Amino acid sequence: MSFFDFWSVRLAVVCVIIFALQTTVPSLTDGLALVSANALSQPWLFITSMFAHGSLEHLIYNMFALLLFGSILENIIGSRRWLAIFFISGIVAGIASAMFYPASLGASGAIFGLLGALAVLRPRMTVWAAGIPMPMAIAAGVWAAGDMLGLFVPSGIANAAHLAGLAVGLAVGLVLRKQFGEKVFVRKQHGPEIEESEFRSWERRWFTVRRA
Repeated sequence: MSFFDFWSVRLAVVCVIIFALQTTVPSLTDGLALVSANALSQPWLFITSMFAHGSLEHLIYNMFALLLFGSILENIIGSRRWLAIFFISGIVAGIASAMFYPASLGASGAIFGLLGALAVLRPRMTVWAAGIPMPMAIAAGVWAAGDMLGLFVPSGIANAAHLAGLAVGLAVGLVLRKQFGEKVFVRKQHGPEIEESEFRSWERRWFTVRRA
């Protein structure tokens, strides 16, 4: 599978291109963003808002996570399942965002869905969160705690969208865990059984040598 066969790479390229267009034509952002008041009359905004970003920093953070964690998950579960998680998480995150904020944009909700699924399927994978290396499952908890705090302390971030996307990813990860989850416990493989007569013969030879 080549680099550009990954949908995580392809969608990252799309986001970069759209951001370049936003920079060139600033009014384009208004047409792509999810404005909560227009959500019902313009449902396509739930999709378009996922590919637009508010700043270069916003884009870089999201694309780093999409390329790193997204490609790992896509390699595990395949592209079709990956796309389903990405878009379902993004749409659900958009719905949550429309309930809490007047407007929003960015791929964060969809990416948090990927993170949630990966946390279930590869819980022991070491990642960096808050500058500290930790298992993926714990990192997901740290990110969730930060967003929970953001619900009560104004942060300028659509924390509710992050949490909604993460919840979708966790739920899908639980469904896929039996098929794609890592083996946490490995049953010890025993060697072939020894016949009792062979064991007795070995025992007699051993004690004969010891007495000598």
